[in-house]
Order: sequence, then C-alpha cells, then structure tokens
Amino acid sequence: QVQLVESGGGLVQAGGSLRLSCAASGRTFSESAMGWFRQAPGKDREFVATVTRRAFNTYVADSVKGRFTISRDNAKNAVSLQMNSLKPEDTAVYYCAAAPRYAGTYIFPKSSDDYDYWGQGTQVTVSS
Repeated sequence: QVQLVESGGGLVQAGGSLRLSCAASGRTFSESAMGWFRQAPGKDREFVATVTRRAFNTYVADSVKGRFTISRDNAKNAVSLQMNSLKPEDTAVYYCAAAPRYAGTYIFPKSSDDYDYWGQGTQVTVSS
C-alpha cells in the first residue's frame, strides 16, 4: 500500500514557476515507479511525467518537455515536479501516482491504468 499527498499547487502568472511535492507513506514507495498526471476541466486525465524507482530514468510528455522536471528522493519518500515557464494551458488538477507493477521494468508507465495508487490532487492555475 502507498498513501500519497500532494502539495505546492496555487495561482501563478504565465511564465512563472511552481514546484509540486508528493509525500508518500507505505512500504512499497521505494519499489514503485512514480508519476504525475493532470486533469483540466472537461478533459481526460493526462500523463505528465514519470520516474523509475531508483530515479535513474525519467520520461516527460511532449507537452511539457523542456519545462517540467520530475525527481524523487527515496530517503525522504518524496516525489517532486518542478514546473517552469508555465502556460495557461497547464491549468489543471495535478495528481501524484504510484505504479508498483512497473518497479522492475524498463517500461515507462504512461497510462492511468498503469498506476495503482493516487493522491487527492492539487490545483494549479496559470493566469495569462
């Protein structure tokens, strides 16, 4: 089991930065690939980024490549999403998620179905 709590969301102007954090508890955190997703009003949940369990490899969606960076600290049971050069279209609820089934693979989990545990989400609003 993994429990996830996001924080760090808020209101920011276009071009600004935010850093989202996800605090994890549970024995399987360090054995899980971790990811961030987002969901804007009226839209499907969208993959943003993922990091492997040892933090050796990351993958980010094309829509945020070069602007967002995912990282994790297994000693602190935490995952972060650094978001720079924010755009109004980045406005969404951002979710942290854990994918223990992908811990021992070289496959990046990019579908919601790949993840078994989810946080409650944190709102990010980017004004133009």
